[in-house]
Amino acid sequence: MPETATHVGSGKVRELYALDNDRLLLVASDRISTFDVVLPTEIPDKGRVLTGLSAFWFGRTGDIVGNHMLGVRPDGRSTECRRLEMVPLECVVRGYLTGSGWKDYLATGVVCGHELPAGLEESARLPEPIFTPSTKAETGHDENITRDQAVELVGEELAARLEQVSIDLYRFAAEYAAKRGILIADTKFEFGLDADGVLRLGDEALTPDSSRFWPADDYEPGRGQPSYDKQFARDYCETVGWDKTDPGPELPDEVVAGTRARYVEAFERLTELPFDRYLEHPEVVLP
Repeated sequence: MPETATHVGSGKVRELYALDNDRLLLVASDRISTFDVVLPTEIPDKGRVLTGLSAFWFGRTGDIVGNHMLGVRPDGRSTECRRLEMVPLECVVRGYLTGSGWKDYLATGVVCGHELPAGLEESARLPEPIFTPSTKAETGHDENITRDQAVELVGEELAARLEQVSIDLYRFAAEYAAKRGILIADTKFEFGLDADGVLRLGDEALTPDSSRFWPADDYEPGRGQPSYDKQFARDYCETVGWDKTDPGPELPDEVVAGTRARYVEAFERLTELPFDRYLEHPEVVLP
């Protein structure tokens, strides 16, 4: 780590360093969390997949909204970025009915204030992508909220801008990914304001940690779908009698290898680049 970098924060997966008053260094570790608990076992190269895919998308979505990325470091897991004042919302877009959205739909027919058609199956494609924001919890689970509640938090003008930009990003990425054999069921964006008050996309974008990626050739509504994300590790954790509180269970070698393989396959399908090439030259993901 550069001598001038000062550690200023830790997340479940990332470490944050200050380079100066204007720039931060975001370092993605190989930690993996399930049910909001960081597991004791790491997934090799997971952080590099997150960094490389985020850089890939940042480089291709700047005409929709600017972002915080200034460059990717040679280690492939560190992003030099602008400081942002982060917006206190998780901006979730759902294109398919799954996860907590499916549970809410079963109970009420409504997902975060969106009334959906009756009779939809699990994993059904929605008529249109929907914006379903949530609060940003420092610990524990984020809480799904309605658009009206989002307006109360950030104001009508910013809420409208966040909704439109989030849906535009999702539409672009979903179309791009579908042509490469991946369905993006849903995804989460985080935004912030730069020193000039300009809205920018921050954190990570369209990775297996922030999105549900499904293999298109296995898609079948009416059931849960296989995925290119931490679901493989999460499914294992469900089988061992764990109470979902810290500490989490160790992952066996085959679950580690299977999880890594899914992350790497998502990277290679979306970027159409060999992962080893990225490890050698991280800038290869940039346009």
